[in-house]
Amino acid sequence: MKLSILIPVYNERAVVEKSLSMVLAVPLPENLERELVIVDDCSNDGSSEILARFAALHPEIRLFRHEVNQGKGAAVRMAIEKASGDFCLIQDADLEYDPSEYPVLMAPLLSGRADAVFGSRYLAGEQRRVLPFWHSMINLFLTLTSNMFSNLNLTDMETCYKVFRTDLLKSIPVRSDRFGFEPEITMKCAKRKFRIYEVPISYHGRTYEEGKKIGWRDGIKALGVVLYFWVVDDLYKESYGRNYLNTLTGTPAYLNWLVQIVRPFLGDRIIELGAGLGSLSGMLMGKRLHYVAGEKDPLHLHSLRNRFLRTPNVEVRELSPDDSEGYADLKESFDTALLLKTLEYSVDPGACLRRVNECLAPAGRLVVSVPQGAGMNSLDRGMAYRQRFSKPQILSLLESNGFTVEQTRELNKVGRVAWGIFGGLFGNEKINKFSLKLFDKTVWLTKLFEPLLPWAGLNLIVIARKK
Repeated sequence: MKLSILIPVYNERAVVEKSLSMVLAVPLPENLERELVIVDDCSNDGSSEILARFAALHPEIRLFRHEVNQGKGAAVRMAIEKASGDFCLIQDADLEYDPSEYPVLMAPLLSGRADAVFGSRYLAGEQRRVLPFWHSMINLFLTLTSNMFSNLNLTDMETCYKVFRTDLLKSIPVRSDRFGFEPEITMKCAKRKFRIYEVPISYHGRTYEEGKKIGWRDGIKALGVVLYFWVVDDLYKESYGRNYLNTLTGTPAYLNWLVQIVRPFLGDRIIELGAGLGSLSGMLMGKRLHYVAGEKDPLHLHSLRNRFLRTPNVEVRELSPDDSEGYADLKESFDTALLLKTLEYSVDPGACLRRVNECLAPAGRLVVSVPQGAGMNSLDRGMAYRQRFSKPQILSLLESNGFTVEQTRELNKVGRVAWGIFGGLFGNEKINKFSLKLFDKTVWLTKLFEPLLPWAGLNLIVIARKK
């Protein structure tokens, strides 16, 4: 395994060589290799020359440079992109943090207990330099504020020493260019429900006379970053795909509406395909005897396993609606099958339904939710839908694949109008998050008017039985 040590550097010629020597010399846990991914953020004090010379002597160093100074967050963002290790550790080049504590930081990750580890300067570390009172108070206040909005209980949000599983870190978009990186990544780890551990570390802080760069203005900006990413669910890179699922976690009223419709039809043994991030699974599992949350996406599987780690009645499985592997021991095992926001992504919906049919016990029930309508617009394509379903089409598909339709339910008639305007008239390819939140806050009103509206809903829910 490999540890990528990410080192942003800006004008540190007095200490950078000693700092890098310490990083290279520190013993790592057994069978853990290292690479140093250094990003020179357009230093102009001679640091660039030192870095180039040092990198030429050490093959484990990979050196990159910004042509324009952009800030720590931007440098870390580039380092994340270039990292090739299994884990990423962020190390400043200023000697405030001690590389000899890498084994302590790595222990929860190497044991498989953690997805991210924060080194805390305020836990009982071996030693800590005493610094100005108000600087510490500002750090503690920022941590308190971050905890309030992220629902974490960290003691040191602003710590430089943060270590991550690389696959998870690379899936997070980093927007902050300066010191806002710390609160941003903390908020996003919390919303992604990473397993976060804290370990005590030593701290040898610098004064401003010795070269410290962060100032009170950065503290004010950090508050803004906390508030912004509390509101905005920007948790997955666009290139990741199906990132809209995380947006749905910010629509609790809509999800609760869907759950109220679905819940009366559930048995004690349930299989859900396309479980995503587990938003619906967490609301539907209740006191069921056995709930299988099936998902094929590696990062969504990770999220599901974290979420239900200590929930004995929930089993997370790698199952694809379009792949027959993984179903061999599930035949006639379930009272209820759920295909909620799943069939529209299937390459072969008929084969998917036949596979689900085999998993159901005799007279078992299937609950399907699909986007309703004949034509596709730009929003559908932006969501990566393969198709929409007209009502006759989905009913015929169910009948021809071993199901008897019992009832149907229109859902979100108001949303159909908005979807047509934004995706058809305006040609938008993404869901506007502000509009989505506004819609969620008015779901109670939508539910009141829904029965009065004469047109079909954006989604169609179908309840069917195995023949």
